[in-house]
Order: sequence, then C-alpha cells, then structure tokens
Amino acid sequence: MKKVLVTGGAGYIGSVLSRILLNSGYSVRVVDSLKFGGEALYDIAQHPNFEFVKGDLRNDADMGNALKGINYVAHLAAIVGDPACSKFSDEAKEVNWSASVSFFKKAEQAGVERFVFASTCSNYGKMSDPNSFVDENSELRPVSLYAELKVKFENFLLKENKESRMCGTALRFSTVYGFSPRIRFDLTVNEFTRNVCLTGEQEIWGPQFNRPYCHVDDLARSVMLIFDSPEQKVRANVFNVGDTSENYSKRMLMEEIQKQIQGAKAKYVEKTEDPRDYRVNCDKIKKELGFTITKKVPDGIREIIKLMRSGIITDPFSPKFRNI
Repeated sequence: MKKVLVTGGAGYIGSVLSRILLNSGYSVRVVDSLKFGGEALYDIAQHPNFEFVKGDLRNDADMGNALKGINYVAHLAAIVGDPACSKFSDEAKEVNWSASVSFFKKAEQAGVERFVFASTCSNYGKMSDPNSFVDENSELRPVSLYAELKVKFENFLLKENKESRMCGTALRFSTVYGFSPRIRFDLTVNEFTRNVCLTGEQEIWGPQFNRPYCHVDDLARSVMLIFDSPEQKVRANVFNVGDTSENYSKRMLMEEIQKQIQGAKAKYVEKTEDPRDYRVNCDKIKKELGFTITKKVPDGIREIIKLMRSGIITDPFSPKFRNI
C-alpha cells in the first residue's frame, strides 16, 4: 500500500483528494495548518488508513515529521487565489515559494518517489489572441502574484526534476467549482449560484472574460492519475487539467445558472481592470494519460443549488466559506 502525503489536505481540493485516495486503496496522511478549520476531515478521521499531522509548511520540524515513510506527495498547500496572495503577499511568498522549495528538497531527501504540484491555468494570464486557445507550450504571462509564484515554482520543479530520483509533475488546474467538504463560495460558479439562489440576481463584472472550469472531483482525480501513470509519461512534465469544451465566459456561466433557476436576473457591468482572459486546451492530459472529466459546469451548479435549498448551511456568507 502506497502512502500519500497530501499537503493542504483539509482544504477545498485536498479534502476531496484524501477521500478519493482512501477509497482507491492508498494510505493517506494529511498535513495542514488548519487555517480554515478541520471540519472537512471529521468523517475520515477514524479511517484505519488515514493520519493527520497539524503543521505549517514553513516549519522544518513539522514537514520532516510529515514526510516520514511517505511514497508520494500531493503538494496542494498554498495561499490560494489572486485576492488572498495580494492581501497576504509576504505570507504568499514564503508559503508558495521559499517553503515549497525547501519542502521539495526535503521530500527528495526522504526518498519520496513522486511529487505532484498543484499549479494553475492562471499562469497564462491574458492571451495575446483572445480568439485562440493556449496549451502547455504557450507563453506564460502571469498578471498576479499568485500566478507569478506558481510559475516560479513550476520552473524550479521542472528544472530540478531532470536530475532528481523523485518524479515531479506540475498540474495546471482549471478554475475549480462544485461541492466539497470544505465548501467555498469565493469561487465564480459557486458564488454566482449561491447569490442567485438567495437573492434572485447577480451583478457580473467583465462578462466577456473567459476561463477554463473543472469540477473539484475531477481535479482531485487527476492527481491520483499522475500517481498511477508510467513514470516516463509524467516525469518533469506539465499538464493542463480540465476539458477543452469547458471554457466559459462569465456571461456563459450566468446563462447556465438561468437555465436552472427560473427568473434569475443578471446585471452585466463592462470592466477591463482584471486583465485575466484565457481559453485553455486540455487535450494533452486526455491523449497522453487518458484523463476524462466526469462532471461539467451545469452539474456543479446543480450541486450548489441543492446545497442552498437544503438549508444545511445557516450562514452561506460566513467568512469561513472564503479564503479572505
């Protein structure tokens, strides 16, 4: 039984990944600082193949303990998103860059076999040609500190890994959505759907801007796919994660919500301040590794509608449901 260390395993994607790994026969150890609490792990805390270590990526002792006996690493721990990295820039530089480099080297020294890094399609920034698609060979044009740090660590991982015994892979995640045990409502699909469910309307800034979207379940599945794939296909490699058909503008997202919520109103505000605009080709991971998505944006909208209408969440606007 391979033992996987999931950094940030109590988070939005990490809590889903931990369950998928356990259900697939892996042994899982989560290390997390619990900045947003540990409720997402309650129901797996007693699983015989699950362990939890409370630790901070910046603490050498914490990470040294977490790495003992580990075969594979899924490195998700980070200050996530443009707003959070902008507000907590010093912490972001420490966690997303310097502590991540130190952790990568510790993992090498500990004899870890595989290291999967959660990167982002935000690395593409603003496309030079808005009518085209970017792929893994396209120029990276980060326009935020979050993306700059992801690009920086990607470059480090891919360069270092050519000489390493540890097999490293970078996954550029599409914009995530859908239900997770650590639900977030500061993600576009989830936020728009929550607001329309509760207020009947949504104001949308920059409706013309495009992004690729991928359900949290499928992003988590892609990490396990890397662990299960032949080393020669994934070593020092990078993959966009999602499906090429799942690129949406904000206007298109709202139209999908309106199909499911009768009478939903949209107020569109033309904005150009946020220059991020990219459509992403995700064919490489499908062709080379056989990855296919299991859910699409309308499925995620349906999940959030069901959650909102259930009444289970008594305060959907609580700060605990966002990263800032």
